[in-house]
Amino acid sequence: MPRVKEIPIEDTPKEVHDIYRRFSREYGPFANQVKIFAQRPPALKHIMGLLLELKEEGCVPPRYLEIVLVVVSRINQCDYCVAHHDPRLVAEGLDHETVANILNPSCPGLDDVDRLVRDFAIQITNTPGEIPNKTFDELRAHFTEPQIVELVLRTALCGFFNRFNDALQIEIENDARI
Repeated sequence: MPRVKEIPIEDTPKEVHDIYRRFSREYGPFANQVKIFAQRPPALKHIMGLLLELKEEGCVPPRYLEIVLVVVSRINQCDYCVAHHDPRLVAEGLDHETVANILNPSCPGLDDVDRLVRDFAIQITNTPGEIPNKTFDELRAHFTEPQIVELVLRTALCGFFNRFNDALQIEIENDARI
């Protein structure tokens, strides 16, 4: 049971109804999270709205976004996010064993770009001020600068969501359970 009351859509300002509905419908089985974000309509509007806009743009291939989200969620041991994003990463072509062992430096099933993204997410999460310039040079060989910015943004946001979900004990939705 979450630590705060879940807010149904009818109890939110009309200006956030579209984002509430769209996020619940289009982003995946995150209904319990949306109900908690609804405690603060500006956060629902801007944070969930941002994620919807980023998804619509599709700047970064989903495989790399999911690698970032799984890596950060596993580092932070956020069961809610792991339950939601592990299956998405499998859907992007990685097998269950690879996803389960993604933090292992010698994890099988990752190509060179997957490893680069994984290691970048680990560095952003653990030692963001110590990332060598060489890493950015390697990233530029595969990603545009807007994509690099989004990888950093999504890594940082994932850490935020991990803490948000865990602190408020948001329950994993039945349709997200493996």
